[in-house]
Amino acid sequence: MLKLNAILISLILLGTPIFAEAEIQEKVNKLKFQTGKVTIGDNLATIDVPKGFKFLDAKQSQFVLHDVWGNPEDDSTLGMLFKADQSPTSDNFTYAITYAFSDEGYVSDSDANEIDYEELLETMKEDIEEGNSFRKKEGYPTLNLVGWASKPYYDESNKKLHWAKEINFEGDEVNTLNYNIRMLGRKGVLVANAIATIEYLPEVEKDIPVILESTGFNEGEKYSDYNPSVDKVAAYGIGGLIAGKVLAKAGFFALIAKFWKIIALGGIAMLGFIKKFFSGRSNE
Repeated sequence: MLKLNAILISLILLGTPIFAEAEIQEKVNKLKFQTGKVTIGDNLATIDVPKGFKFLDAKQSQFVLHDVWGNPEDDSTLGMLFKADQSPTSDNFTYAITYAFSDEGYVSDSDANEIDYEELLETMKEDIEEGNSFRKKEGYPTLNLVGWASKPYYDESNKKLHWAKEINFEGDEVNTLNYNIRMLGRKGVLVANAIATIEYLPEVEKDIPVILESTGFNEGEKYSDYNPSVDKVAAYGIGGLIAGKVLAKAGFFALIAKFWKIIALGGIAMLGFIKKFFSGRSNE
C-alpha cells in the first residue's frame, strides 16, 4: 500500500477532500520564489535573501499558511523565507521564517538592561497556565512553557531582539520550538518567527545571525528616524515584546515540520488564547 505523504495526511485531518490534494500540490509546485534583494511592506524594509535561502512574497505566503497548512486566514503576512532546497510540502522541510509588521508605535528600549529574564519567564508560565483552563474548556489540549530554548538577547546597536521558547503541547512526545525575532523601527516592530520541533534548534540558531543581518528597515522607517513630535509610542517596551504583548494581528503563524499538526500560535496566544491548532478536540 502506498504511504500517504505529509500534506495528504494534513488535508485529511483538516477535512479537505482527498482529490483536492493534487490540486494544492500542483499550486505548491508553481510557487515563484525570489532571491536577491526584496522589499516587504509599503517600502517598509528590505531583505537581502541570504545564500541558501529563497523568499516567498506575501500573497503566496498567505496561500501556504492558509490553504496548505490550515492556519486561519490573515492578510498581515509580508512574506516567508524558506531553505533553498525545501518547499512547504517537502519531506526534508525543517523550518521557515514568517515576516509581519506590528504598527503599534515606537518601542522604547530603555528597559532592556533592567529585565530579569528568569522572573519574566515565570510570569509567562503563569499566563499560559491561566489560559489552559480556557483551552481545556474549549476542548483543546493544554500547553506548557518548558523554558527558554535560547535566552533573550538584545542587540542595542542594531535594535534587534531574539529569543526562543520550548513549548510542550498536551499529548506530544516532542516539544515545539518557538524562535522569535523582533526588529525595532520608527513606527513599530518587524516580526519574524521560526517554529519547528525542538530538534531543529541547533539549525535555527546557526542561521539566526545571517537572517538578522539580511533584514533592515528602509530610510525613513528606521529606529533612528523616530520623531517624537509626530510618531506614536508603543504601550510596552522590550519586556512586553518578549512576554507577548504584540497583538495577534501582526500575523504570528507557527510553522512546524510535521504537516499533520497545524498550529497558529501568536503573541496573544502566549497570553492564553490559542487561535487554532489541529491536535484534535478532546470532545470529538
